[in-house]
Amino acid sequence: MIASPAMRTKLSDYLELTKPRVVALMILTSLIGMLLAVPGMVAIEVLILGNLGIALCAGSAAAVNHLVDRHIDLKMARTRDRPVAAGRVEPLPAALFALALGLLGTAILVAFINITTALLTLASLVGYALIYTLWLKRATPQNIVIGGLAGAAPPLLGWTAVAGEVHPYALLLVLIIFAWTPPHFWALALYRKEEYACSGIPMLPVTHGEHYTKINILLYTAILLAVSLLPYCVGMLSWIYLGGALILGTVFLYWAIRLLASPGRQAGMPTFRYSIFYLMALFVVMLADHYLLPSAYLAH
Repeated sequence: MIASPAMRTKLSDYLELTKPRVVALMILTSLIGMLLAVPGMVAIEVLILGNLGIALCAGSAAAVNHLVDRHIDLKMARTRDRPVAAGRVEPLPAALFALALGLLGTAILVAFINITTALLTLASLVGYALIYTLWLKRATPQNIVIGGLAGAAPPLLGWTAVAGEVHPYALLLVLIIFAWTPPHFWALALYRKEEYACSGIPMLPVTHGEHYTKINILLYTAILLAVSLLPYCVGMLSWIYLGGALILGTVFLYWAIRLLASPGRQAGMPTFRYSIFYLMALFVVMLADHYLLPSAYLAH
């Protein structure tokens, strides 16, 4: 049976509720967290079911974000056409959809992976969907810094799905994403400053101005560069990763400096776009190091 155009549009709207591009980046870090957890290959059922459960919970949190922020989304050009904000999906069906995804994802993790991963994933869902979206986002200009912990969890979730424990190396991966989140998101917030101001969200560029935000982006980028070297410093990864982290981090630092030196906000979007590439590339370099020089891992 071929779906009608109206059905395809409705399915597309529900898919958009899950923020598939954001979830895809999260699953990349989750997948690499799984692969870094063992010297060999991960069992295929863990690889598929673990990432499926994590992805469903992440999609659930994203759908809650669409639901809670629907009135704010209408005030921003970037988000006003989102399905709930635009009225293509009603609030109640969106809420039921989010609940169904969360329950299904958690059930998969409990049944096929392990309870540790299920609990950590549920905590991440609640942290993003409720603590960040409902409270922190509207309460403080440090919302991204504090709330970033929930978004930094996927590599830890992937690691625990395979190893069944919270390993210090997995926490290093969380720390990298935690340090990456402020310069990544503030670069976008800087570019969209007026929209955040109109929506009443106390993002840093709105509350403290553009120059202060640019300084903070530079400082957090420098922190990120230092933090990204820790996997090499503790012996988790070797020289391939060190070289990649230095190159990628230096380029990120260049964009942060360029943003600070620019009189306006136009460098905000190039910095934001590079930050996405940076995170993907950094985790791919981790994976390359892990498999090309496995002895570095096995020795520890």
